[in-house]
Amino acid sequence: MTGNARRPVGLAQLSLLNTAPPELVGVAAQAGFDFIGVRVRPVTVTERPYDLQPGTPMLRETLLRMRDTGVTVRDIEFLLLDGSDQREAWLRMMEAGQALGASSLTVAGADPDSARLVRTLARMTEDGRGFGITPTLEAISYQPVASIAQTADIARQAGCRIVVDTLHFNRYNGSGAAAQWEELRANAGLVPLLQLCDGPAERPVTREALVVESRSERGVPGEGVFRLADAVAALPDGLPVSAEAPSERRVAELGELGWARLLKSGVDGVLATAGTVQATANPQGTETR
Repeated sequence: MTGNARRPVGLAQLSLLNTAPPELVGVAAQAGFDFIGVRVRPVTVTERPYDLQPGTPMLRETLLRMRDTGVTVRDIEFLLLDGSDQREAWLRMMEAGQALGASSLTVAGADPDSARLVRTLARMTEDGRGFGITPTLEAISYQPVASIAQTADIARQAGCRIVVDTLHFNRYNGSGAAAQWEELRANAGLVPLLQLCDGPAERPVTREALVVESRSERGVPGEGVFRLADAVAALPDGLPVSAEAPSERRVAELGELGWARLLKSGVDGVLATAGTVQATANPQGTETR
């Protein structure tokens, strides 16, 4: 990529978790985003559920807003694969995702039995073909599957893909920073979406604190120390990026639209820097990897 080639930019549901999908479409459109991610299944018992199954009023309203604004849905979430039989849950998620036009379903690996996790993901991948949806396994820093290398190995065995979240990429405390970057570049072809947020260098010291940071208080892209432009430049040209940066405090201060606009401005800045980074590293326009 030279000169920051145009790429789709999205707004993840987690950035505005309490904003229902129809309203999220409108906020995303006003802030200048191309697509949104939608949480079609709540992760915790305290979350507000959004019923987007075929035939529901919320689905109809969401589709109307999408038609009117041009904002699309690219990814749906979220399922934690813990070794239990969750096929009924993911089939319902895929039904909703297909109705929304999504192409991926984000999952994470909490199953300590890696062979069973591969089998589960392979079954999901097979089921997803009928819906036009591919599971994408996300490395979560406080779950058993936490590194890019782990997710890529499991995804290749299962026939699915991986999603990269810059928070968890920076919070992984295993192979070391240099190895993590090499793993990202080596597996770039498996990545259909990069989720952007920022944060301080200091890693929370407890699992509980990692969870709180992940779900409740991330930084605007460009305001912290994460090497976000390098992450963008390490991945294929035109790869969609999504702002996934929840902040209960700042949403309360700025409002939903104010927060969304701040995130969009931050992402745009990161993408502009990434274009410069890649152009400098590859001035002749030849392949860099």
